[in-house]
Amino acid sequence: MISEITRRNIIDSLEMEKVCWNGRLNDVDFLSRIYNLKSLPSYDGRYDDAAGDIWQHCINNSDYEGYWVFSDERFNLMKCGDEEFLRFLCEMIHPLVRPDVDETEKMVGIFNDWLAEDNWKISEQKKISGRAIFFAQLNGSATKASIKRAKEASEILNSSYISQQISRLESSVELDPELAIGTSKELVETICKSILLERKANFSKGEDFPKLVKLTLKELQLVPDSIAESAKAASTIKILLNNIAAIAIGMAELRNWYGTGHGKHARSSSLKPRHARLVVGAASTLLTFLMDTYVETKVGSSAVPVKQGDDSEKS
Repeated sequence: MISEITRRNIIDSLEMEKVCWNGRLNDVDFLSRIYNLKSLPSYDGRYDDAAGDIWQHCINNSDYEGYWVFSDERFNLMKCGDEEFLRFLCEMIHPLVRPDVDETEKMVGIFNDWLAEDNWKISEQKKISGRAIFFAQLNGSATKASIKRAKEASEILNSSYISQQISRLESSVELDPELAIGTSKELVETICKSILLERKANFSKGEDFPKLVKLTLKELQLVPDSIAESAKAASTIKILLNNIAAIAIGMAELRNWYGTGHGKHARSSSLKPRHARLVVGAASTLLTFLMDTYVETKVGSSAVPVKQGDDSEKS
């Protein structure tokens, strides 16, 4: 979701650069490309619809301030759906609206600088008469969003080691898939140990990874046996929880065969970024679920930061 902060930052940046949002069109002609102005209400009692209202105050009298449209509740650009907001941005840089190529490039740069925070970007879709037509798309794969969720979920533990692991994930998914796979496993392992240590649960130093996850699920009262048969959709919940444990086992096996941390024979093949994205996504889903549950069930003071060293890198 594109946050209101991102939207405001984009608008403020455009206004600072003195960019005319409607390009070479007047306000009515521009907005008519996106909205049916005759179906929207008028704020001026002399007119029946938004078309007449906007014509009077933006063209005839020109007494609306320059960036009025972004605060007008009829268009609700600060809180409308992502698709509508992005369509508005793309219309601003349509060649029929904005003939200046240099100005278009500057605006695309502004849009993408801020949209990157919410995992979106504006890209060229096609060309018409040599001019680019733009569209919005999620920035790359869902991997960045997964890592962002993992980062947010793990911040409660306030661990510099966890921060290092997440930074390693961010930089290795595309360039070093095997490192990303190994780091994904180590990150979930670190989260599990941190939760168990904070809650003073018993586990051995050399506990294998799948068992470590199962212990954490049990500590958080998430093992299938803890779901009462009378609970709604109990069987579905049990299946989902069993699948969480299966994710852990699968990650451990992938790490053993292809990831970092284990020696491989000289003829072993390498995994591709798509495999790393799969593992990173699974790890992020698992640790986000664990941390969300940990926070919801935690009683007392904030989590005590746990320093992880060599123990968290071996299992």
